[in-house]
Amino acid sequence: MPTPVNIAVVYYSATGTVSTIAKAVAKDAEAAGAQVRLRKVAELAPRAAVASNPAWAEHAEATADIPEATPDDMVWADAVIFGTPTRYGNVSAQLKQFLDTLGGLWQAGQLADKVYSGFTASSTAHGGQESTLLALYNTIHHFGGILVPPGYTDASKFVDGNPYGTSHVSGQGDIPVGTQTLTAARVQTERVVKFTRALKAGLASGNAGTAEN
Repeated sequence: MPTPVNIAVVYYSATGTVSTIAKAVAKDAEAAGAQVRLRKVAELAPRAAVASNPAWAEHAEATADIPEATPDDMVWADAVIFGTPTRYGNVSAQLKQFLDTLGGLWQAGQLADKVYSGFTASSTAHGGQESTLLALYNTIHHFGGILVPPGYTDASKFVDGNPYGTSHVSGQGDIPVGTQTLTAARVQTERVVKFTRALKAGLASGNAGTAEN
């Protein structure tokens, strides 16, 4: 029987592009045999700001039933796949705020030795996708986490071209998530599940061996 793994998909999305990818990642993780929690981080923008943008307001209403991420989701997870739109080449303030609440878990060592990966979206092809993921991954180094990026490990990665993580160019929200992005999400997610399962099984085997000795 395959080693069970818990995957948390934790994301922020304003108008829905990253949310669409997050849902695909969650579905792919379940298809790969993982237990999954799909979680959005809390919105920081004022209600007036959200209401001023019809797409933002519509998406907020459409995803109202998705639970907000909590530190418990991080403890539960064997692997966490983060999603965020680019914000000037960096992660969104909303996701950063969530990461900043995890200091207690970090101090207790509860964020270490887990698998992490990430995905993003931007308006243009050079809108900061790579720097956003690299900025996110800097945090993982501080966690003592284990990065599992997609790399160029599948033929499809030579098409989308991003070894750091799944990314999508959304234009002004008028370019929907399509086959290329969904394929990238599947390849990345399956890789995360594969290596999380192997890591967890290996650690369990090593601990059992230590106990026997």
